[in-house]
Amino acid sequence: MAAKTGRTAKSSRSSAKDSGTGRDDRGTVDRGADAPDDRLTTYRSKRHADRTTEPMGGEPRGGAPRFVIQKHSATSLHYDVRLEADDVLISWAVPKGPSMDPREKRLALRTEDHPLDYVDFEGVIASGEYGAGTVIVWDTGHYENRTEHRGKPLPVAEAVERGHVSFRLEGEKLRGGWALTRTGRDGDKERWILVKKSDETADARLNPVGSQPASVLSGRTTEDLAEENGDAPD
Repeated sequence: MAAKTGRTAKSSRSSAKDSGTGRDDRGTVDRGADAPDDRLTTYRSKRHADRTTEPMGGEPRGGAPRFVIQKHSATSLHYDVRLEADDVLISWAVPKGPSMDPREKRLALRTEDHPLDYVDFEGVIASGEYGAGTVIVWDTGHYENRTEHRGKPLPVAEAVERGHVSFRLEGEKLRGGWALTRTGRDGDKERWILVKKSDETADARLNPVGSQPASVLSGRTTEDLAEENGDAPD
């Protein structure tokens, strides 16, 4: 059975009709019918709340927006890059993970928005569930939106809709400027590229994906989690 949302579709549509579409005083895009609960509809529809330990919601905490990069050993290993914006985590799956070399263009596939509480989720997603496998918080911290349009700051959610977002990470493993740019589609999947900016933190000699495999929260690797849950390879 799908998890109940804290707001019905009817009330969401009413709010959208009453308020219109625009920005609030904080410069956040008013998405009307795409309010947080509605933006999590796809996320929740893919999961069984009574069978997975994954979070289903979360409240804004204020302060600088957060980011998380989760190493996810599922059907195929990948890194989920998530940026907090408009009370959700806007997400991309990056198969090879981030590179510190500005010459490297890493494929990033847009995925469904995730709830805010996912920012510190790590654990095992049970077999048979969507995304089954192990998840660790590979890196996390805050980020600064540096996207502009015609010389003016552009909110992250609007930047994503336009197809380009520029940001600076302040994490434990990754720091400095990065950009995500949409390049096209594969069916219903948006294809993007993740690129490191040529700034003081760029260094083609570094390979944090390979040299720093453990969680910044627990110190465990995805292999550690699998072994703890009896799923270690033979």
